Amino acid sequence: MRYLIFIGLTAAAGLAQAADLNAAVDLAKASGCYSCHANAEKVVGPAFSAIADKYKDEKDAAASLAQSIQNGSKGKWGRIPMPAHPSLSAADLKTLSAWVLTVKP
Repeated sequence: MRYLIFIGLTAAAGLAQAADLNAAVDLAKASGCYSCHANAEKVVGPAFSAIADKYKDEKDAAASLAQSIQNGSKGKWGRIPMPAHPSLSAADLKTLSAWVLTVKP
């Protein structure tokens, strides 16, 4: 019986995680992130997977990315600056930055 409960909880957690990832992707699309970025290839800005790789060992990577999303950035990935997105809520910034760090090539 405990085994079945464990399997059920594990499956529920997996479904919740998948729903969270889908919500983050939907938020990225709605926020215009995919206008300049793609998951695995450079568009105007770097690929999300390249961003995740660059920051994978940084302790405060999610907070740093959230700040770059909100305030924009310049010179981190070349000459083209990233525009600021000041209208995104703190929750949306947290969701997007955490999601970017999970993107694999």
